[in-house]
Amino acid sequence: MSIEEIRKFSNEISSKINFDYDLKKSNWFNIGGQTKVYFRPDNLPDLILFLKKFGEKEKIHILGAGSNTLISDEKFDGVVIKLGKNFSNISILPNDVIIAGSACLDKKLSDFALNNGIGGFEFLACIPGTIGGGLKMNAGCFNKEFKDVLVSIQAIDKNGQVFTIPASKVIFKYRSNDLKEDLIFLSASFKGTKKNKEEIENEVLELKKKKDKAQPTKLKTSGSTFKNPIDQTDKKVWELIKDSVPLDISFGDAHISNKHCNFFVNKNNASFEDMNKLIEFVKTSVEKKTGIVLEKEIKILK
Repeated sequence: MSIEEIRKFSNEISSKINFDYDLKKSNWFNIGGQTKVYFRPDNLPDLILFLKKFGEKEKIHILGAGSNTLISDEKFDGVVIKLGKNFSNISILPNDVIIAGSACLDKKLSDFALNNGIGGFEFLACIPGTIGGGLKMNAGCFNKEFKDVLVSIQAIDKNGQVFTIPASKVIFKYRSNDLKEDLIFLSASFKGTKKNKEEIENEVLELKKKKDKAQPTKLKTSGSTFKNPIDQTDKKVWELIKDSVPLDISFGDAHISNKHCNFFVNKNNASFEDMNKLIEFVKTSVEKKTGIVLEKEIKILK
């Protein structure tokens, strides 16, 4: 694909396309280099046109809030798409159904449900990230996951075809699903239940207290680094790390959080190499000590 083709295309649409765009400030680790093309569609027609023209020609990565992504310092030779604000709208339907755009923050959906007296979304107040990212990995916490409230997903494929997927047609597993990797989620509908607002608010506050007590906040971290290896052991991943790794280990400015050892932190100016070395060191150490092979929960863009 020629950059000139995309430059020409950018003059035909209202949405913004940037070239050689710096991604460092677009993720919670505050790590990363540039991407060849950064496309922020403001509307669905522009996204459809882009995918019809370039979807088969380019390597494409969808970036949400960047709360679960480690980005290489090397330039990404492809297109990073970050859906614009028009993909973050929320609306309410009869029977306590809520539709949320995939760029909507999880907390925004939780707040919206609270304000409308709809329960079932309290756990989302504790998940950083967007609806799209949450759907992609079936995110969850405190024994609740996206699949528990999902009704359907609206998605678009790399050819620009839009379609709806009922939740009943998706096989959800722990932090994963069986949907094609190259699908871009546009929005989703969720089903809650009528609930007293004060009761919802109290539950959200309790969950936030639990989270703040156990997890680091206001630091450059991307949440849980590894998935719990539920198919190999009943132990939590933090227990395996604690028993297998010297917790004061660091590579450059990449450290293990002293509050939760499955959270890795950029203490100042860690590079991608620093953080990746720490991740691989922990993975190897756990496997050597326990025989358990950890799988990364964070996504790596390189």
